[in-house]
Amino acid sequence: MTKDVLFVCVENAGRSQMAEAFFKKFAPQEFNVSSAGTFPSSQLNTVVVQVMREVGIDVAEQKPKSLSDFMIKTSFKTVNMGCMDKESCPSLFVGDVLDWNISDPKEKSLDEVRIIRDNIKSEVMNLIDTLKEKSS
Repeated sequence: MTKDVLFVCVENAGRSQMAEAFFKKFAPQEFNVSSAGTFPSSQLNTVVVQVMREVGIDVAEQKPKSLSDFMIKTSFKTVNMGCMDKESCPSLFVGDVLDWNISDPKEKSLDEVRIIRDNIKSEVMNLIDTLKEKSS
């Protein structure tokens, strides 16, 4: 039986998409992963697409998705990427959520987004290790 892991942010155009992509690449098959936003953007942040391509992950075809009650209810583990806008903050809608408080890559330079990407990868790898320990 697979367990759902959900990464959430406001626009689902950067941070949560990177986290989803890293989780898909490195997590065991027993986990399903998705990402969503409370107010999804119309497209992914182009700088995010570029920095992910630099590490061999193509997210260009990913689309921002809207956070649903179903996603929240079926999630084994939910991670809030961080909020700038408290009114639309996903953690207001989700109980028992991990909050990583990662900077939004929106309007950041290429080098700043690379740092955010590397931080997200590190957090995802730590989460995968923790989930493996709990499931063994």
